[in-house]
Amino acid sequence: MEYLLMIVETRGQRESRSEEEGRALYDEMVRFGDDLTNRGKLLASRSLRPDKHGVQIQKRGEKSVLRDGPFAESKEMIGGFFLIDCTDRDEAIALAEQCPAARFATVEVRECAPCYVD
Repeated sequence: MEYLLMIVETRGQRESRSEEEGRALYDEMVRFGDDLTNRGKLLASRSLRPDKHGVQIQKRGEKSVLRDGPFAESKEMIGGFFLIDCTDRDEAIALAEQCPAARFATVEVRECAPCYVD
């Protein structure tokens, strides 16, 4: 079963760290990903730039509505993700608990499934 571990960060948190602190946390996350790879669990992972670099797109009829970030209505942003292969939800949760980001952000665990499945 595939699960997505989404790193949900408080907006502005990255800017509050020194470059040295940020690099140290990033290196710790890379090591976590390497460990998942070595255990045969990691399918993909990426760190994402802050949402101030993002754009939201909505299609209403034939018209596209684009909105540049940051997205004021949100106090949090997705900072990155790990796509993992697990035997079940409990294993996915156990891996999320080992994620270094759980100390400074929220790690949201979501099972991958078709959008018509509840």
